[in-house]
Amino acid sequence: MTSQALVIAAVGALGIGAQWLAWRTGWPAIVLMLAAGFIAGPVTGLIDPEATFGDLLDPMISVGVALILFEGGLSLDLRELRHSGKAVMRLATVGVLIGWALGTLAGFYIAGLVWPVAVLFGGILIVTGPTVVIPLLRQANVQPRPNSILKWEGIVNDPTGALCAVIAYEYFRFVQDNPGATPLDVVPPLIIAALLAGLVGYAAARAIAYLFPRGAIPEYLKVPVLFTTVIGVFVLTNQIEHEAGLVAVTVMGITLANRDVSSIRSIHPFKENVAVLLVSGIFILLSSSLKWEELTYLQTSIRPLLFLLALLFLVRPLTVLISLLGTDVPWNERLFVAWIAPRGIVLVAISGLFALRLGDLGIEGGQLLIGLSFAVVVVTVIAHGFTVNLVARLLGVKGTSRPGLLIVGSTAWTIELAKQMEAIKTPVMIVDQSWQRLGAARREGLSFYHGEILNEATEHNLDLSPFQVLVAATDNEAYNALVCNEFAHEIGRDSVYQLGENSEGDDRHALPESIRGRALFTDGFGVTDVNERQRQGWAFKKTRLSDEFDFDDAREKLPDSATMLLLVREDGTLRFFTHAATPEPRPGDTIISFVPPKSQEEQAHKRAARESAKGEAAKPGTLPETNPRTR
Repeated sequence: MTSQALVIAAVGALGIGAQWLAWRTGWPAIVLMLAAGFIAGPVTGLIDPEATFGDLLDPMISVGVALILFEGGLSLDLRELRHSGKAVMRLATVGVLIGWALGTLAGFYIAGLVWPVAVLFGGILIVTGPTVVIPLLRQANVQPRPNSILKWEGIVNDPTGALCAVIAYEYFRFVQDNPGATPLDVVPPLIIAALLAGLVGYAAARAIAYLFPRGAIPEYLKVPVLFTTVIGVFVLTNQIEHEAGLVAVTVMGITLANRDVSSIRSIHPFKENVAVLLVSGIFILLSSSLKWEELTYLQTSIRPLLFLLALLFLVRPLTVLISLLGTDVPWNERLFVAWIAPRGIVLVAISGLFALRLGDLGIEGGQLLIGLSFAVVVVTVIAHGFTVNLVARLLGVKGTSRPGLLIVGSTAWTIELAKQMEAIKTPVMIVDQSWQRLGAARREGLSFYHGEILNEATEHNLDLSPFQVLVAATDNEAYNALVCNEFAHEIGRDSVYQLGENSEGDDRHALPESIRGRALFTDGFGVTDVNERQRQGWAFKKTRLSDEFDFDDAREKLPDSATMLLLVREDGTLRFFTHAATPEPRPGDTIISFVPPKSQEEQAHKRAARESAKGEAAKPGTLPETNPRTR
């Protein structure tokens, strides 16, 4: 496949297809992308990025990695460091030096790399892959402190690892031209270059933060201007020193994340989509660029296997445990952090880049970095991806195990709903800005948060990770829609619900569905409807399904006017009944319905009628009726 357009289309299809398959199966996406690229490249030869793109391949990958690091920095708020600041600082300083030294020793003595290659690869191994770490932590629902430590370490150490590789490369290049040179001749200028790059990134972020809120850039140009600025800063600072641009874009992202710029928050969905596309595309390109001769080293020697085992069980644990000595991080959290260190796309990209440059210097063994870096990615992602839940549970660092429900608005109806959810062990929290309205929640002993859900301070003080679903049920339907629209990108459009009937498409008086949450109840009850029924004595009722008592039985036992609200799976997953979707009930599910006050009498009447019918069927000479319903 030589056409550039065909290759771009194939790379996109393979990358996003692997991401979708990972979502469906729960397998690590990076492993599936590696398999897809490997099959499309070395196995079948359908994609050959080097032949297709030529000299453009390296700058394409470099710019993509820069945008990924900027997106990662843009997601980091310095206020998160209140729980883990000292630990992150240790890992980003002491941990870098220890990890570099241990990785170098393992590369030389165990993997059999020559000293220059071992030193350079040891620096690259500092990175821990935020594009892999963050999804793993989200999947495992880890407690805030170890979550924050691993996330920050991944983001901060990505450019640090690149800088360490640059220092090593520049030293060996300088020594080749100037025999007898010492590290002091090389390291200080490189550190100064990194600091200058960071200042450029900081200045660019401050300029964006100044111009955007003042209307200097029209709304439709803000995203293009931002991403063009990121690329420009990256290219400019790379002129100061190779790969110093990675430091600059990371600083730029973190600076913007900690400035009060409302426009930046509005582009989060877009930049996350860009990050997914870039990660998918770059990893497919890199894995399809592999050559069989680069993998020979992995197939013909036991050294790579021993090196990988040392990386998992010696280098990483020793680095973390020594770095965190004297901190207040509990030992169970230290051990968890010491185990979790999957590598990702930055490791592969930087290894591939410097493998070529080492060859230009005449240093043998540089080509081994490509195959070895892919082996590190595969082994660490598989080892950590498939054990993160087990290790988190054994070490007691998991958050709430069952998916939770976040309810916005403290009313009589939401209080009763929260009580029902707590009764079936579903974590629930009620959020309201009125301390008076939260009085009922406090009296019932329910979890609550006092604050405006849309306030930026709430975003930093209320951890949303335990909550799978948001229900906006205040007395204001327009406010409910605003809350759902705000959190749809974070929780998921299909996981935000509100009270209020969905309107027809041609109703010009109603809010458009594009900014609303999913309407609760199949009938789309509004706030007024629910409040009126609440005053009439309607209440919630729980019904558990089994093999003997199925959904049809449950529906038959409810009065005709009752309506089902949601069902809760045995694992805690929440599924709501809406006008557009009806979840598929299974044995073991618990259904929560909203029923009228006469329900008990109506059910007694139905039971009496059924027993009477059975009695008539049992009389001599009467044939029993056949139940046409299949179970």
